[in-house]
Amino acid sequence: MASYESAKIRNIAVTGHRGTGKTSLVESMLFQAGATNRLGSVEQASTVADWEEEEHRRQMSLSAGLCHLEWQGRKVNLLDTPGDPGFQADTLAALHVVEGAIMVLNAVAGVEVQTTRLWERSEALGLSRILFVNMLDRERADFFLALEQIRTQLSERCFAIELPIGQEHELQGVVDLLHMRAYMDPGGARESGPADIPAELAEQANEYRTKLIDAVVETDEAVMERYLEGEEIGGEELAAALKNAVSRDEIFPVACGAATRNLGTTALLDLIVEGVPSPAKKPLALEVPPDGTSAFVFKTVADPFAGRITIFRVLSGQVKGDTTLVNPRTHGKERLGQLLLLQGKEHNQAESFATGDIGAVAKLKETTTADLLLSEEIPFEPPRLDFPQPVMSFAVTPRTKGDEEKVASALRRLAEEDPTLDIHRDGQTHELLIGGLSQVHVEVAVERMKRRFGAEVELHQPRVPYLETIRRESRAQGRYKKQTGGRGQFGDCHIVLEPLESHQGYEFLDQITGGVIPQSFRPAVDKGIQEAMRTGELAGAPVQGVRVRLVDGSYHTVDSSEMAFKIAGSMAFKAAYEKAEPVLLEPIMELEATVPDEAVGAVNGDLNSRRGRLHGMEPSGRMTTIRAEVPMAEILTYAQSLTSLTGGRGDYSMTFLRYEEVPAHVAQKIVEQARKEREEAKAAH
Repeated sequence: MASYESAKIRNIAVTGHRGTGKTSLVESMLFQAGATNRLGSVEQASTVADWEEEEHRRQMSLSAGLCHLEWQGRKVNLLDTPGDPGFQADTLAALHVVEGAIMVLNAVAGVEVQTTRLWERSEALGLSRILFVNMLDRERADFFLALEQIRTQLSERCFAIELPIGQEHELQGVVDLLHMRAYMDPGGARESGPADIPAELAEQANEYRTKLIDAVVETDEAVMERYLEGEEIGGEELAAALKNAVSRDEIFPVACGAATRNLGTTALLDLIVEGVPSPAKKPLALEVPPDGTSAFVFKTVADPFAGRITIFRVLSGQVKGDTTLVNPRTHGKERLGQLLLLQGKEHNQAESFATGDIGAVAKLKETTTADLLLSEEIPFEPPRLDFPQPVMSFAVTPRTKGDEEKVASALRRLAEEDPTLDIHRDGQTHELLIGGLSQVHVEVAVERMKRRFGAEVELHQPRVPYLETIRRESRAQGRYKKQTGGRGQFGDCHIVLEPLESHQGYEFLDQITGGVIPQSFRPAVDKGIQEAMRTGELAGAPVQGVRVRLVDGSYHTVDSSEMAFKIAGSMAFKAAYEKAEPVLLEPIMELEATVPDEAVGAVNGDLNSRRGRLHGMEPSGRMTTIRAEVPMAEILTYAQSLTSLTGGRGDYSMTFLRYEEVPAHVAQKIVEQARKEREEAKAAH
């Protein structure tokens, strides 16, 4: 494919709720434009955009697929994005590098939760938007009901630009209101030329065309004057006025069809070319460096054969192969070898990419997602994508002993590809954790590890990072005396243990007067106490929120040593801790769940059963956002429950808030379980 100038490029993110047929729509556009020679199918695992084994098996997009086609002398870059919230990193990144978005809706379900969220995100980024009501051939499909929901829940500036001919299994075609022509159902073949509008639909078509014209002319004063004077507005002039209105986000056209039958594709492609602005006409929400060449990396693919594949959008200038750019984050230079033009999993060579175009390159050394590449290093803050934080974690253990390094390397590679995967080792429980946006998100990461890197792991529910603290002050002595054949060991200290406010921190106060313990031995007491605090006596959890005052002691001029006083400090702490009313602390999470209105009661009841405290509800359209505080231990498996309670239409996010005392009846069970595990561990050894 030849290099295209900015004015002849269209960048489109195909978005929507999961299961609306986004990938099928991309497939139909590629087929109709001649970019492919057959209409691929999700069910038959033959689509261009979904090419990974995990996507074929689950029949859903798990990452953004980059494709391109040519239509009316323009290059159209299509980013087929995942609709499942668990894989929204690619979707959010894609929205930052396009000028327009196609929002795909299921004609049966209408506006769904992810539709609303993606609409709001697109609006915040100033994207031109086209809506496509898909699956009109399904039972109970209703275009006009979907249109009503769109106008009520998304924007009153949404207007039908196409109408269906027939409905459900009697769907025969669509009417293009802009050019007043019909496209009949091709039944999976390429759409042929336009046909006449059926006579029985002429009145309805004229009614909706009038609504469209009224909306369009209101955005153009010159056209409106002539329209009010009774002059007829031609199709080409109406298309030009509509394009300007869509570019300025004053009108959002609503198209329709059935992607799996390739119905409505021609009119949609025309609408993309006529309605979505080019990179030359509409600035991105991303800030662009003032001079030189710049490219923004919005996606990284960890390929076991080709290495790291970096996908970028050219922000300014022209990116050519065999050139060197600078990464201001690493201050390192990156040599771009052969540039790649992606068509799903196929990689074709490209000579250059102009401003606004989207391309790829393999084997960059240090560049990752959200990095910027510049022709020269200048002080410039790279764009922020604000990816959501993981909401659930699993502990990871290698399936084969000795594969620890192999697993760690595979996890690092996957984290480069997906910034919403959180890989870390818990400093308290010492477990290797993988965090994601949903259980499916984590499971897919594990599947990719096995397929791409041969690293197999097992997932376990992570241990809750409990803490222990004290309620009251106590005093104790730690005296360590050991006499052997040679030199003995002697250390003796008296400490006072006090609780700190907010159950956080640790303080050690040296309040020795005189020389009852030499200055050189006192830090050893502190060290022994801190080692003892690593494992509390209740559940083996670390101890926090205590102040220790070293108030008295004694020593032996020959037998005393740092080791003896370290052991004495540990003994003193354990003795004082038992008398200070130790209690268990648990992490409390701040949870925000967005659920359908009809599920609010069930979700609130479920949160109450999890010891949650509700803080408020905020309705928005047909959805309600619930805010609550919930113990971490109660929501380790919350994703599955929320899916069940909301029919898959709810999602949530959570952040750590604070530690809080565990209720006595709950703490007793945790302590008993911890003691049982310790006894089993001793027996095993």
